Amino acid sequence: MANTYMIEPDIGFIKEIVGLGGGDLKKCFQCATCSVACTISPDNKPFPRKEMIAASWGLKDKLVANYDIWLCHNCGDCTTLCPRGAKPGDVLGAIRSYAIADYATPKALGKAINDPKKLPLLLAIPVVIFIVLGLITGFLNFNPGGAEIVHSHFFSTWLVDLVFIPLTVWVIAIFAMGLKRFLNDIHENALLTGKTDKKELEIGGFIQGLIRVIPKILLHRQFNECGDNKDRATAHLLVLYSFIALFIVTNIFFFTLYILQIHGPYSQMNPVKWLANIAGLALIVGSILLIKNRLAKTDQVSSYVDWYLLCLVLGLGVTGMGTEITRLVGWAFVSYWLYFIHLVFVFMLFAFLPFSKMAHLVYRTVAMAYGEYINRT
Repeated sequence: MANTYMIEPDIGFIKEIVGLGGGDLKKCFQCATCSVACTISPDNKPFPRKEMIAASWGLKDKLVANYDIWLCHNCGDCTTLCPRGAKPGDVLGAIRSYAIADYATPKALGKAINDPKKLPLLLAIPVVIFIVLGLITGFLNFNPGGAEIVHSHFFSTWLVDLVFIPLTVWVIAIFAMGLKRFLNDIHENALLTGKTDKKELEIGGFIQGLIRVIPKILLHRQFNECGDNKDRATAHLLVLYSFIALFIVTNIFFFTLYILQIHGPYSQMNPVKWLANIAGLALIVGSILLIKNRLAKTDQVSSYVDWYLLCLVLGLGVTGMGTEITRLVGWAFVSYWLYFIHLVFVFMLFAFLPFSKMAHLVYRTVAMAYGEYINRT
């Protein structure tokens, strides 16, 4: 006799998915065109048809713990070919946004980041922190003076470290807690759905999978397999490489400042400055191309979650390069305040990273590594 399963739809989950960009979910009539259209969907238990069914029924646990939602790169092929306009790619994107907020703690902050009404509050948090800490410590000087524009005379590097070093610990701790749950959940789900017969998650095997998957991410191999939105790969790569380059630059200057005791501003002939400026320009160009592609793709949903991240990334690039240009031309007042705004954007990107769409960089990497580990190809 067949086993009987009690299905308990989560109506609240369905409403949240609709609000996060999956508004056409109920148009799906389960024809499986999306799974056939997807060039990166595995032959064994392909997505996204099964995810569309589960989402329609509000089966939250089957979706949040399903690592297949992270294998989707939202290229748009399935959405373009869907005969009912159910937009499967956007539904999976909405599920990923929900999963990010679900795995991050505190959950109230995740909800606030996805709520446009809370944006003024999110902007106010770093402003208040900077001003209060700066005035208490004396590391924020609104009248730096001097003939030369030196941003550290206005916003001390000690204040930057006082804010961003604890922030780094905070972000790592949130990701660590979330990823521990995430890995346990996706492994349990893979066992239940027959995607693997490995009873225990082997850390060594997972790390090997992670090593194998890094080149795929850096070269965007799976992104390039998509047909309908292949041009997005270039913009994506520009943004990805610019962040990697800026991370390298930040660490080099940190070493230069605190170990070698060489203070800025640094010469424009410095190769590290070249890298920083090239990365800044790439960030601006990449984010503009991403915005252009999104505006041109009228058959895809653009939710607040998408625009929040795109505008934040563009704001980072514009204020960063603007700070540098205004310093070089001697516009002290503009340069100092652009630097302050730039640090506010850096804070928002970094502090809210585990809760925003940007967290997909971490969760998708882990999911793809897990797929390599269990040979889901």
